[in-house]
Order: sequence, then C-alpha cells, then structure tokens
Amino acid sequence: MTIIINLDVMLAKRKMRSNELAEHIGITEQNLSILKTGKAKALRLSTLDVICEHLDCQPGDILEWKKS
Repeated sequence: MTIIINLDVMLAKRKMRSNELAEHIGITEQNLSILKTGKAKALRLSTLDVICEHLDCQPGDILEWKKS
C-alpha cells in the first residue's frame, strides 16, 4: 500500500509557499517538508484538519492511495 501526499500540488493551486503554510498552521518548515516529500510515518488528524482549513480543500485533495 502506498499513500501519496499531494500537498505540493495543493500549495501550487492556492499559490502559497511552504513557509507561509507552515507559519499559518504552526509547524516548522522542516516538518512540513517531511510531510510533503512523503517521508512522514504519521499525520495527525488535527494537522490535516488545519492544513485543509488553510488551503480550503478536502483531505482527499491531499492524500491519495495507490496500489503498489
């Protein structure tokens, strides 16, 4: 099972930079980068909630599942 994080796609659609989003949601740019690159082992629902709120999107816009 492979979960793909499309956070960079949503940031581009919203014309927002990573550092702006990190500042708005209260996490470090480094942690946001780990999430964007798919290296994160977990994602808190509260973090996903605030990301979706600031990007005005649904969780399915950010997370994608592909069969490996």
